[in-house]
Amino acid sequence: MNSKVITAAILQARMSSKRLPGKVLAKVVNKSILEFQIERIKNCDLIDEIIIATTVNSSDDVIEDLSKKLSLKIFRGHEDDVLARYAGAAKLTKAENIVRLTADCPLIDPEIIDEVINIFKTSNIDYASNTNPPTFPDGLDVEVFSKKVLFLANDLSKDPFEREHVTSWLIKNKDIRKKNLFNPEDFSNLRWTVDYPEDLELIVKIVKNFNMDSNFSWKDILNLEKKDKNIFQINQKYKRNEGSNISDGQKLWGRAKKVIPGGNMLLSKRPELFLPNGWPTYFSKTKGSKVWDISGKQYIDMSLMGVGTNILGYSNKYVDEAVKNNINLGNMSSFNCPEEVYLAEKLVEMHTWADMVRFARTGGEANAIAIRIARAATGRDKIAICGYHGWHDWYLATNHKEDKKLDEHLLPGLEPNGVPKCLKGTIYSFSYNNLDQLKKIIENNNLAAVKMEVERNIPPNPGFLEEVRRLCDENDIILIFDECTSGFRETYGGLHLKYNVFPDMAIFGKALGNGYAITSIIGKQQIMQAAQKTFISSTFWTERIGPTAALKVLEIMEKEKSWEKITKLGIYLREGWKKLAEENNLKINIFGIPALSSFQIVSNYSREYKTFITQEMLKVGYLAAKSCYLSTSHDELIIDSYLENLDSVFKKISFCEKNGNIYDYLNHPICHSGFKRLN
Repeated sequence: MNSKVITAAILQARMSSKRLPGKVLAKVVNKSILEFQIERIKNCDLIDEIIIATTVNSSDDVIEDLSKKLSLKIFRGHEDDVLARYAGAAKLTKAENIVRLTADCPLIDPEIIDEVINIFKTSNIDYASNTNPPTFPDGLDVEVFSKKVLFLANDLSKDPFEREHVTSWLIKNKDIRKKNLFNPEDFSNLRWTVDYPEDLELIVKIVKNFNMDSNFSWKDILNLEKKDKNIFQINQKYKRNEGSNISDGQKLWGRAKKVIPGGNMLLSKRPELFLPNGWPTYFSKTKGSKVWDISGKQYIDMSLMGVGTNILGYSNKYVDEAVKNNINLGNMSSFNCPEEVYLAEKLVEMHTWADMVRFARTGGEANAIAIRIARAATGRDKIAICGYHGWHDWYLATNHKEDKKLDEHLLPGLEPNGVPKCLKGTIYSFSYNNLDQLKKIIENNNLAAVKMEVERNIPPNPGFLEEVRRLCDENDIILIFDECTSGFRETYGGLHLKYNVFPDMAIFGKALGNGYAITSIIGKQQIMQAAQKTFISSTFWTERIGPTAALKVLEIMEKEKSWEKITKLGIYLREGWKKLAEENNLKINIFGIPALSSFQIVSNYSREYKTFITQEMLKVGYLAAKSCYLSTSHDELIIDSYLENLDSVFKKISFCEKNGNIYDYLNHPICHSGFKRLN
């Protein structure tokens, strides 16, 4: 270490840990945790002095003895007033920069410490860390601040919590200039700290793996974790303590991940896809275009609108009343509900090419039913697909091939674990608008069906849908249009009506129930009757709420011509995005049908910018990212207000594209781009 004192590390340590007493002197092979950590800190290039801060308790005399043995300065103060301890320790040094470290982090990495110190030294700031938010494993926490603001916090902070947690006052104070060190990939779920016996056991195993040498890096530990995940499972039941700044929604999300694999039931609603550690996550009520989180904060939804379920807006008065009336009369009985007949007749009336209907409650179910019927009708197994069609075995079997063809259909990273390998070679993927791929699949396979979305991000090339229809007719293949997402957004019914290309079967969901669970499979009689040659049956497909909601939804849509309104709003929104991008010298791509439009900033930092947009728009009361499902509850005034707020975000992004660093403005880890294991 350098002889000239500029930066001092203050290492807080005590023996009276409530969860693991005496842990700081517990042995890591041949050294105590405290000695091992000090040895690693001494490898830092930018730390000039180490000071121990402990308590006046007699149990901590052994820590003072060790400090003297290692020729380190020590300050002793009140056990609960850790902030005063730091201020007292800081008075022992001439250093102006203070590094806060805790003695329960024996694997602290010298390079990370130096990186945070460098950020602090090269930026005109008062506080730097890698914990606000955390993106490094728990146990690599570093905070750096000036002695001046440490003394200021000690003088002004009165809250017992703030005095116990040292930097809480600094973090909360808006006048304190801050920066955070981000890791591009979020590893904050990994636990390398010591609070419990299992933590200590893991640390010992890690150190033994490196032959008791303290000169290994955090990346070396990551590589070990990839090679031998089993040894890292021992302490995974304990979750990171992220302090008092975490929102109620994120606290509940943390609880959810302990009892629900993946945290929830729908990948598209995972907060990591929007703003890790910052997305409100849970709602308390909805109305129109508004959502209230569980803390009571109101947002305007310029994002997913229930993931495309609510074209008529949230909590539509007339739909809800129809449902409530039938709930009062009875939702379930030993008889069938008459509404399913009325709804089937209505859907056939709307789509004159179709004769019969089956119902389910989810899009994945409906897609699986359609495939079962197609296979039963043809006696063949193989399917060609183009689009996203759910989670069932038949679909995920596509990824049993090495090229993982599903990566190009909405959600990358889907693993076919648990899907029978015998299904390999039953599903073939082709790209949208690529007729050559489809022709090759048809030539080489005896297909039962071609299943595809009519349109998602880009429109069909002239003649594309017509040629798909011709190829299916020519080869006696059933053509299935999955309209779970596209249905009712540009037409009264399926989007295929716009293109005048008619399938043999079509699937509707999402918007059909305006938030109530109902999906349908419509089709030609000679095909649909094959449902009776197999077994497709489920108790709750017979409940009354879904069909009741759908009937009222179709009635309102027809009366209001909802598809025309949301298409017009979508065009208006897209023009707004385009104008903002031009004014701020940003290049963006806009895609999707107007009522379900998306944009992406063309940049090497597009995912960072998406995260930043969500972060900043939340602050002003909008749920917003890159996609917007519009509803009849939206209007031009709402869009104008949204665009006005988005403009200031685009200005910052434009600055970052020219000469700034987006990481200086991010308060949270970067959002995920697809399926990723969460723990």
